Amino acid sequence: MNKRGKNKNFFSCSFFKKNCGGRGKLDYKKKSGQVWIETVIYTLIAFVMIGLVLSYAQPKIAEMQDQSVLQQSTTMLKQIDTTISTMGAAGNQRVMEIVIKAGNLKLDCAEEKLIFQMDTKNKYSEPGKIIYDGEVQILTEVKSGFNTVTLTIPYGETYNLRFEGKDDVKTVSKSSTAYKLSISNEGADLEGKIILNMTIQ
Repeated sequence: MNKRGKNKNFFSCSFFKKNCGGRGKLDYKKKSGQVWIETVIYTLIAFVMIGLVLSYAQPKIAEMQDQSVLQQSTTMLKQIDTTISTMGAAGNQRVMEIVIKAGNLKLDCAEEKLIFQMDTKNKYSEPGKIIYDGEVQILTEVKSGFNTVTLTIPYGETYNLRFEGKDDVKTVSKSSTAYKLSISNEGADLEGKIILNMTIQ
């Protein structure tokens, strides 16, 4: 009697463990699979959200960077103008560092002008209208898909600009390192204008 009871209990317990253990493994696999799928879905959603944010933010960041470059370039032209206006007597020379992060600087000695020009998505000023920031003329022109911003200081009334002794046009492009702009006062020409000779290194 005791033996039968013992065997009965043994088989019952073995059967119970077998079936309960099998169900537990299946439930665990189900839960693991569900967690993995949810993780993948949430990761994909996160990537989509990041992509949407970047697609909106990147153009705005680029516009802000261009705005900063244009402000720095306006300041650079003002500094050159201050150097020119304080040159003093013939024979004096000034050397200054200039940085071109984007766009280009044109030493237009044929037209007696300093010109900085840059293509950008940024509307630096009201399009089609010349405005002034000190001596700097600012003009924003709307083109197809972008704007061209031109910063100009004219010197034709007072100075005769030259590059390496000639009435040439020198274009200075963007560079990771600073340029050295040398300006020297070489006295007056036949019209009484002060000759300013410039070189770039």
